[in-house]
Amino acid sequence: MTSGAEASREGWSRRRFIGALGGTAAVVAVPAPAATPADPESSRTTTPEPSAAKAPAPGTHHTGNAAGPRPLCIGTYTSVDGGGKGIGLATYDASTGQITGAGTLTGVADPSYLTVHPDGRTLYAVDEQTAGAVTAVRLADRKVLGARSTGGAGPCHLSVHPTGRWLLSANYTSGSVAVHPIDSSGALGERTALAKHSSPQPGPGQDGPHAHQFVTSPDGGHVLAVDLGTDTVYTYRLDTTKGTLAEVSQAHTRAGAGPRSLTFHPGGRYAYLANEVDDTIAVCAYAPATGALSIGAPQSSGSTGSATNYPAQILVASSGAYAFLANRGDNTLARYAVEADGARLRLLGTVPVSGDFPRQIALSPDGSLLFTANQKSSTVSVFHVNDSTGQLTLAGVPFASPVAVCALPL
Repeated sequence: MTSGAEASREGWSRRRFIGALGGTAAVVAVPAPAATPADPESSRTTTPEPSAAKAPAPGTHHTGNAAGPRPLCIGTYTSVDGGGKGIGLATYDASTGQITGAGTLTGVADPSYLTVHPDGRTLYAVDEQTAGAVTAVRLADRKVLGARSTGGAGPCHLSVHPTGRWLLSANYTSGSVAVHPIDSSGALGERTALAKHSSPQPGPGQDGPHAHQFVTSPDGGHVLAVDLGTDTVYTYRLDTTKGTLAEVSQAHTRAGAGPRSLTFHPGGRYAYLANEVDDTIAVCAYAPATGALSIGAPQSSGSTGSATNYPAQILVASSGAYAFLANRGDNTLARYAVEADGARLRLLGTVPVSGDFPRQIALSPDGSLLFTANQKSSTVSVFHVNDSTGQLTLAGVPFASPVAVCALPL
């Protein structure tokens, strides 16, 4: 396994390649429900496979800890050996955490990261290919609403601005971020902004900029792009009328840290940054008025050092009391107590993910369950989250899903 930049390999970015090195695990293919054909203007289609129980279509997000099936969407790579056929569809029991397969939405290439519109009606997926794109899917009937070019290669992350009017995406391979308008139907319009990270120069071992995440600050006033290649978090002001970007600030990690994932404390004054390359995390102070981010000293990821470790995604509980980090290689979830109103993280311990290479993690809408997408073992693990202690308890046997790289509970 190489270290440093996630450089391209025959059109793949290293972020895909290092996940494939472990070989192809046994996978279970689930049949797809009947789907409505895509819009004529879209190059994507939804091809039905043998019938299966259809997952409930979400119209709003779930609240409370009521029992019953809830939708779960699973991202994968379609262009690797043993990969999926599209976006995996499943349900999960909100009380037990048990996952049940419910089909596959085909016709979306390499949907390695997924997100949902704030109104719960539209799903968005990256198409992580050389000619990068983002695709919109209407959840009520699983109709593909079309795809739009991101203007870059290897898009690996996307998020929806809190207004619901703009989709933000990060092009990993080309080191740029893009903005697309969202219309009233949830469909995407032509790109309104594309910002390439041309400075500072790439960090040690990096071959160029590698944008890994693009998110909105809690106050909604700024959007922040995390770039692994330049060891920088860029802050932009988004014009919410025109969809254009203006850079207002840069925050730099120590050289070679390789920042990957940023998450904000609910209080809005602090954020937490996972550094993939140097296997650390950091607490960041955030100034809402200016958008400036100040990155603190590196802290332990909780990895033991017995295996090369790449911190992946970091999340904070909605209560703001605990943070969770996925460790790929160490194959654990680290749990932190959030102290001093968000200004401090204290490592409490780790638990095994019961899988290999946890690429992405997500909390259920009510925060009672945590999902890990384990790329090399082709599984999704589910954990119960204790409200009082943040303790994580595995909820049964992990669910088999081809090259699972994103799990999105709705």
